[in-house]
Amino acid sequence: MTTEPKSSRKAGNGADSIYWDASKNRYVGAASLGFTPSGKRRRVKVRGKTKTEVRAKLRELKKEVETGVKTPANYTVADAVNDWIGRGLKGRDEKTVDKCRSLADNHVIPFLGKAKLKDLTADDVDDWLDDRADALATRSLREVYSVLRRSITHAQRRDKVLRNVADLVTVPEGRPGRPSKALTLDQAKAVLAAAQGTRLYAYVVLSLLIGIRTEEARPLTWDHVHLSPPEGTVPHVEVWRSVRRHGDTKTRKSRRTLALPQQVVKVLEQHRTWQKQERAWARLEWSTSGLVFATRTANALDASHVRRDFKAIVVKAGLTRDWTPRELRHSFVSLLSDHGIPLEVIARVVGHSSTATTEAVYRKQLRPVITEGAGAMDEIFAVGGGEEDGEPG
Repeated sequence: MTTEPKSSRKAGNGADSIYWDASKNRYVGAASLGFTPSGKRRRVKVRGKTKTEVRAKLRELKKEVETGVKTPANYTVADAVNDWIGRGLKGRDEKTVDKCRSLADNHVIPFLGKAKLKDLTADDVDDWLDDRADALATRSLREVYSVLRRSITHAQRRDKVLRNVADLVTVPEGRPGRPSKALTLDQAKAVLAAAQGTRLYAYVVLSLLIGIRTEEARPLTWDHVHLSPPEGTVPHVEVWRSVRRHGDTKTRKSRRTLALPQQVVKVLEQHRTWQKQERAWARLEWSTSGLVFATRTANALDASHVRRDFKAIVVKAGLTRDWTPRELRHSFVSLLSDHGIPLEVIARVVGHSSTATTEAVYRKQLRPVITEGAGAMDEIFAVGGGEEDGEPG
């Protein structure tokens, strides 16, 4: 039978005190934390097995009061992450929220979720990152780390934790990711030939010959494509939209107007004719979206549709299945660079804010430099001497 230890002296009214609570078999520490707006004294209690433990809790409580931070005793890392995803991502694109949720559910909560947020240390975060570095590529590791850091920052702003221990660590290098690659000229010609007769032919031609992003090609509408402009203006496309939230392009400089090589103009004219035929066949099923690249009923293409159809094309061209549509843009940069186009021009055409971005992203595709633009692609692919263009099936 547990006996009550020697009685502890209770302090006077309003002062801190430590005393034994026989019903809980614990020491109790009581601290005065000022008054409520109604004038009632705010007195908070903590419990522990020893007086030393209780005194430490009282000191921590006073520290939190001084800083304005009131850390809930059972507030965990999982609580912080869920709060951030539920409240801190309001107004964000649904895909962004889904991605953050997936990263949290797979890489943060299973490993750190049960830890009390106030007890989480920089060493805990370091150990977690080192463990995840064996499973994730560097870019994914940084994204997972960002979920944790931003979750704790969100908790800080709501006075639920004093500091962000994630700010005290350095993200290690993860597993090597699959490097982006670029088609050689012969491979590019083989892909174009394999794409003829498919619904994705015009998409491949446009992406490869003017270097727009896949997120810019999918929402492209005919009112932004000018194949027969007024005299004195060359055929051009206005790359002003993307599939991002609100239709904004990736950056301000990504919003650009590009001249179209003659080969692209020819292919897009044929593509528009085929679309009109499909509209006649579809009748009432046809959408009024005005999309350049769409399903048979003119509905928007999903990224998965493009990846699936593109894999079939590269296999037909004699390449491996691991090529992706975004590498058409890398190929565009590589082919221009091989042709002697200056880095400054390439950066402007692909919509980068500076040549530093172009060099960082496409450093493996860049070569020494000399001259300029859209006409270069007509020279590269020798317009006028190619095979017959196929009609998509």
